[in-house]
Amino acid sequence: MNSMQRSGTATEQGAGLHFGATDYLAAERTFLAWIRTGIALMGFGFVVARFGLFLQEFQFAQADIPRHSSWLSLFFGTALIAIGVIVNVFSTWAHVRLVRAMNRGAASYKSASKLAIAVALVLAAIGVALAFYVTLVRGTEGLNSGIIQERTMSANVNNGIVSRPSIHSVDESVAKLKAMLESKGVKIFAIVDHSGEAANAGLKMPPTKLVIFGNPKAGTPLMLAAPSTAIDLPLKILVAEDAGGKVTLSYNSAEYLQRRHGFPADLIANVAVVDVLATNAGK
Repeated sequence: MNSMQRSGTATEQGAGLHFGATDYLAAERTFLAWIRTGIALMGFGFVVARFGLFLQEFQFAQADIPRHSSWLSLFFGTALIAIGVIVNVFSTWAHVRLVRAMNRGAASYKSASKLAIAVALVLAAIGVALAFYVTLVRGTEGLNSGIIQERTMSANVNNGIVSRPSIHSVDESVAKLKAMLESKGVKIFAIVDHSGEAANAGLKMPPTKLVIFGNPKAGTPLMLAAPSTAIDLPLKILVAEDAGGKVTLSYNSAEYLQRRHGFPADLIANVAVVDVLATNAGK
């Protein structure tokens, strides 16, 4: 055997094998690679476990987001950490065993690494389970998202505010609304110029005016039937321009006022006129 063979890969010498420095260094590199694999598995497991807790904390901060249990995330994360520990322990044992065998000149590989195959199969199984879990949760969140959106839309409707678009400016819409009220003999108690008052205070605000009006013949029966109705009477229509220049007329719907104060349903007509006024003022 020449010197190159003695310092290179393993060569046969009688009944045994001789291993050079290259072989020992190769074994050590393999051992270090397994250590890195174990550390990566433990780190990834920690991230998976903490991710479930992070989502749970985020859900508690958002009242409208349905709660999801984090036990599956914790389970998968813990499993990955355990696999990482097993990989490091087993690879240490395998490396020590290999070095001892090499020292005896008896080490010989005739099959694939059982550790690598086992880790690959376990990770594949966890990957399939994670994919199933993510798909299941995503589908549930999609359903819950629709429910949340529906609830949000319902909340916007149930707050009682109805808005009608206007093709006129705020001043023109108010003037048209004022003319209609006067023609019907409805008293205008006040026109509150919110944007004008803001300007007087040195502040900028898009044109915004509140028209307060009513008819004692229509309002008094409501207040007699349900005294709390006086909170929302006289009737009001808010005429406002948004940042985009769009003008709307907003008011409390008659149905909302009836639900809020519980006056008889046959008295809804006494406040339903607000819808007709706002619609016509915007045309």
